[in-house]
Amino acid sequence: MSNATWDALAATPLPEVRRRAAVMDELAEVKPVTVPGAHRLAWNDRGGQSAVWYFAEDGRVLLLTFDHESDLNLYAEDDFDLQESFYEGVPESLVALVRDRPENYESLNLTDSATGRSIHYAGGVFWYDGTRWHVSDGLAEYCRSEGADLFVDSGFDYCLRGYRFGHELTVETA
Repeated sequence: MSNATWDALAATPLPEVRRRAAVMDELAEVKPVTVPGAHRLAWNDRGGQSAVWYFAEDGRVLLLTFDHESDLNLYAEDDFDLQESFYEGVPESLVALVRDRPENYESLNLTDSATGRSIHYAGGVFWYDGTRWHVSDGLAEYCRSEGADLFVDSGFDYCLRGYRFGHELTVETA
C-alpha cells in the first residue's frame, strides 16, 4: 500500500504530527477537547470534510477522516453495522474514544436502533500503535471488496492535504 500522503505521514515523528494537528485545529478555529484518556484535535473545511485526531495518553493515536461527498459517507445509509465494521482491527481502547460519546461538528454519531449504542461516522479509520501507522482492517477489507480507493474515498488525501506531510508547515505555508 503506497500513497504519497500516507508515506509522508508514516515518516513524520509523532511530536511533529501532533504539532501539525494543533496548527490545523487552530486555523480551523476548532476548540481542542480533552476526552477520557486522550486529547482531541480536529480540522474541518466547513463544507462537510474533516480530520479528527485523538492523541491517547499512552502514545497511540486514532485518526478519523470524513468526506461527505465520498462513497464511504455512511451518513445517508444509516448502517450502524457497516460503520462499526470500519473500526475492526483498531484496539478497543482507541475505539472507546469515539463510541457512545457526544457528537460534535466534525463527528456525527450513528446510533444502533436495537441497542442504543453509538459511534462516530468516519469514512477513514487509521491508527498509530506507538511505532507505526495502520489502516483499520475493516476499512481496508471494505475498500478491497467494493473496489473503493482507500485514500481517496476515505477522505484521507483531501482531509490531510493542509497538514502538508512531507513538506514544511509554517505560518506562511499553512
